Amino acid sequence: MKIAFGYRTVVVVAALLLGLLLACRTPREIETPAGLAPLPHTNLLVFHNRKGAVVSVKSKADWQQRRAEILRGMTEVMGPLPGPEKWCPFDLRTEQRTNCGSYLRLLLTYASEPGSRVPAYLLVPHQALTGAKKLPAILALHPTDMRYGHRVLVEQLSSSYRAYGRDLAERGYVVIAPAYPLMANYQPDLQALGYQSGTMKAIHDNIRALDLLETLPFVRKGKFGAIGHSLGGHNAIYTAIFEPRIGVVVSSCGFDSFTEYYGGNPDNWQPERGWCQTRYMPRLADYRGRLDEIPFNFHELIAALAPRPLFVNAPLRDANFRQSSVDAILTAAAAVYRLYHVPGVLQAAYPDCEHDFPPEVRETAYNFLDRHLR
Repeated sequence: MKIAFGYRTVVVVAALLLGLLLACRTPREIETPAGLAPLPHTNLLVFHNRKGAVVSVKSKADWQQRRAEILRGMTEVMGPLPGPEKWCPFDLRTEQRTNCGSYLRLLLTYASEPGSRVPAYLLVPHQALTGAKKLPAILALHPTDMRYGHRVLVEQLSSSYRAYGRDLAERGYVVIAPAYPLMANYQPDLQALGYQSGTMKAIHDNIRALDLLETLPFVRKGKFGAIGHSLGGHNAIYTAIFEPRIGVVVSSCGFDSFTEYYGGNPDNWQPERGWCQTRYMPRLADYRGRLDEIPFNFHELIAALAPRPLFVNAPLRDANFRQSSVDAILTAAAAVYRLYHVPGVLQAAYPDCEHDFPPEVRETAYNFLDRHLR
């Protein structure tokens, strides 16, 4: 019975997925004045008006002007977000399928753009294929792992990296977990594809993963969750800033202020070190010795998520990202959440541990996703 059921399930999924085209969407234009003096990263309630003067944010419309400047600063470092020239059919291929009890695990590859195929796990609860109810879906983004890559999200391969993709599928979510560029077996040629950073390639691949989810008839469309630890923690934030369909974000051990990263040690800002590696944002090496001139920081990035719910895990003994810096960032961003009258949706946990996503905090994060997606 189980073998027959698994085969039928695979056939249904394959029939639904193969040959589907990218759903239409319109890229957002960033219209802000050029050549203006940078705004302070920690004072989020100011912006440049049409005359270029620095004035106070008094309304949500004013904040959108500041937000547009933040996006411009991001693309200055990351490179531009690709537009329609990168859209193409998914040409979806199933490489492996595993019945995991309450859900089916598919190892797929999909065409995120011409000349680039992304490996991804798609976890589909069996109830999605047997019931009429549409299920919420999650974009699960993996931490740095040069050996296993996105596989760490679906199998317990290490004591330090938790399989939160598997956990969420067992909770009844459809989960897609794409690989991150230049990690494990996913090695796209960023230069040939026209990218200035691995970060922007990841953002584009993640957006395409959401496009793929929206083609599935058993997925609730229009609002998704995003979750990630470490690399996945900031990858989730970056993607959500450019992708309004992400309605709730969980970021574990994913950030602190650039000026406080590893204590501001300039050795971490050399080419191919820290944030400046090709798979992240190599242009950040240009700011070595003048980190306060980087055209964006996480105070602004967290604020740019408002009014969407955000849960942050920031351990007290995280050597990568300092908890005190995270706390200061959330305090600054809270001013924008208050502007939207939703201060309660910005939440954080500060467990007494190192760079980890411990079980009790993961459970709190999953409940946070349940509350805002179900």
